[in-house]
Formats: sequence, C-alpha cells, structure tokens
Amino acid sequence: MTARTLYDKLVDAHKVCDLPGGDLLVYVDFHIMNEYTSPQAFSGLEAKGLKVWRPGAHLSVVDHVNGTRRREGPDEASKLLISNLTKNCDKHDIALYGLGDPRQGIEHVVVPEQGLVAPGMLIACGDSHTTTYGAYGALGFGIGTSEVEHVLASQTLRYQRLKSMRVIVDGGTAPGVTAKDIIMQVIKTVGAGAANGYAVEFAGSTITAQDMAGRMTICNMAVELGARAALIAADALTEAACRNKAHSGSHRFSVSDWTSDADASFDREVVINGADISPLVSWGTSPDQTLPIGSNLPSEVDMATPAAKQALTRSLGYMGLHEGQPLKGLQIDMAFIGSCTNSRIEDLRAAAKILAGRKIADGVTALIVPGSTATRIRAEAEGLDKIFSTAGFEWRPESGCSMCLAMNDDVAMDGERVASSTNRNFEGRQGRGARTHLMSPAMVAAAAIAGHITDVRDFAEKEG
Repeated sequence: MTARTLYDKLVDAHKVCDLPGGDLLVYVDFHIMNEYTSPQAFSGLEAKGLKVWRPGAHLSVVDHVNGTRRREGPDEASKLLISNLTKNCDKHDIALYGLGDPRQGIEHVVVPEQGLVAPGMLIACGDSHTTTYGAYGALGFGIGTSEVEHVLASQTLRYQRLKSMRVIVDGGTAPGVTAKDIIMQVIKTVGAGAANGYAVEFAGSTITAQDMAGRMTICNMAVELGARAALIAADALTEAACRNKAHSGSHRFSVSDWTSDADASFDREVVINGADISPLVSWGTSPDQTLPIGSNLPSEVDMATPAAKQALTRSLGYMGLHEGQPLKGLQIDMAFIGSCTNSRIEDLRAAAKILAGRKIADGVTALIVPGSTATRIRAEAEGLDKIFSTAGFEWRPESGCSMCLAMNDDVAMDGERVASSTNRNFEGRQGRGARTHLMSPAMVAAAAIAGHITDVRDFAEKEG
C-alpha cells in the first residue's frame, strides 16, 4: 500500500465521492459558526426553504463583536448580529454558547476546552484560524459564507485536495523562546503566503516537545503562511488532552491512526534548527516581517527586488519607523494579551510570571482578555487576575476576540503602537492607523513593564 501523509489519511477518511473537475465532496464531522460570518448563510437556507440537516454537528459561538467589559453591552449593530444568531440557532436547534453562558468564549478556545475536537476529525468554520485544530491531528480549515450554507444543509463541502509541505523543527530551544516564536520563525523563513495551496504538517523534536496550548498556537498561525490546513501528528499528549472534558468521547479516535507513514513523501520540506530561534517581534505589516529582539530594522540594501524595497518603504512608513532602527527600545502605547492564538490558561500563566511583583510603565494602557469564561474562572482561582490587576493590566471579565481585530469596543487609535499577542499585524487590523507588533504573551508583559519593546530574557535573568 502506498505510504500516506496524515493529511491524505484525513482527506481520504472523509471523502464522499469525486466531483467533476478534480474536486472532492467531503463529509464534515463538526462545524462551528460565529455571529459575524453566519447571517448570510442562514438567509440563504431560508430563501431556498432548506433546513439544517444535522443540527447536533454544529455549534455557534458569540465572540467577534461583543464587548468584554461587563458593564457595557454590545452596540446596536452588534446586538443585531447576536440576536439574529440566537434566533437562527433556536429555529434550527443548534447549540449556542452565547453571552452569559458559562461555556462562552473564543471559538478556537472553547471547542478544545469542551472536548469537541479529537484526532481524525474534519472541522470547518467561517474563520481562517480554524487551522488551530490541526494540533489534535484533525483537519480544520476556514470556509466562506456560501460554504457555511452548504455544510448547514448537507454536512458536506466541495473540496480541492492540497499539496503537502512538512516543516521540521528540531532541537532544543533557548530560554524565553515559546511556541509563538517558533511559528513566527517558520513564517519568517517560509514567507507569508508561501504555503498557498499546501497543507502544512509540523514535525520534529521541537514541535513534539510543545504542550497542547503551544501546538495550537503553531497551527493557529500557520494560516499566515497561506496554509489552508496545519497538522501535528497525534500522540499520547493528544490523547490525554481529549480526556475529562464535557464532551469527551463524543468522537471516537485512535492516536495511532492519525500520523504520517514513516516513508510518506511531501511535495516540499523545510528544516529549521530550534536552537537558532530567539524571542521574535514583528516590525512591519505582514507576519513575516519579523526579527529577533536584538536586531535592527532592515534597510533598502537588504532587499533583493524592487518589490521588496517598495514593501519595506510602505511598511516602515505605516509603522512610523526608519531603516536600521533598533527594534528594542521602541516605545509602546498599549499592551494586549488575548486572541485565539494566545489567550489560554498557559499563556496567562506565562505573562503573569513576568508581571508578578512588577508594575507596568506610566503611559501604557494594558488589557488582558481570557479566551473563555472557563479560562477566566480558572485563572481567577489561581490568583492570576490579581497579579495582572496589581501590575496595572485591566482584567476583562467577559471573553471574546477583543483587540485582535477592530470589530468591537477594543480599538487602538491612529498612530498608537501596540505590543500584541495576536496573530496579524496588517494595516488597520487593531484600529485605523494602529501599529501592531506581534510577540509572545511573556514578551507583551515585558514590554508593558518597560514601556517599550524589550527582551523578556532580561526579566527572567533578574528573577534568577
């Protein structure tokens, strides 16, 4: 039998039939919706007189547009989106984790937290960061509105098989290096968009050494490579992570089934030495515009093509920076810890460790939004909220995407520089004219204390 990659096994297991033109029809085990990307899909069902075929295979979550301050309700536009989602879920008997529900939170945080993902599953969602579920040896990918309608009506999707890429990261990492730094190094090496048309499998000792939160961070940001799927082979850690959750056992899984065959071949392979990775910070307006914390910004002479020079000029202009400027020492206005990339309990603990006994700098506005109500409750039970609040961070009582994207109350102002644990630093991502620097939660905490971008290892050394 021909050796197969994990990706091929997942696609083959969910193939319903071949379609004209070379595409496949695949079965979707589980589908997730939010208030922002689902309204048109439900309207399409209504117009066609269709019903949801398998209501139990869907979950809706409110997370994108809601505010995270308990004292403030959503604005009128957000209320309408949330109200429509509630009505549609009631009509079609779909589970909804809405505001006030103890299970509510960011979709890609609550699904693993509730035990709704397992190795071997195919999961779709109207959000690009659905690649997160690859951390469990599952195939997760984002879909558009018309596809949301299709999966609601039929539990299937038209699918085009992707090419395969394996990214091997081997070796131990230096102190201060996190999963966020690993995936940022991969994006820097491979290039933003360079994995278009690929399913990317992450392998190597550096990857298998990550805990589940770290693996989710890596798969989450793989979409910034252009990958439509990201995967990590299931192992004993995966199996343990699927146990003792509210919905554990809802989906059968066997760890041994969901790995690539030893002699499977990939269309492209990239190898990165884990020892070469340092704490990283983005400097521009694309996730691959990233440098180690001790570096200076690039200059035109470093750019190989006219297009690269033009991109450099545009990014520096938007970010208010200049060629050759040191990355370390850039003053920040805001610090944000949250998002589907880095708002899990492990992320909060890492940041709290840096903040304990310290205060954020004068003039810095800092906020932290736990990724789910359950995460918030757990963090408060551990006293993490007190560490953040004492240090000067605003501890948000409600969960949501918050400042990851300018779609709710949490928006940076024009020209404000933000140290952020989020996944994208595009122009206007956190507010019109906002300047985003991506980094790990611990690095965000260090920047908040210093009042400028700095090396988290300096704080760790002082602790030692």
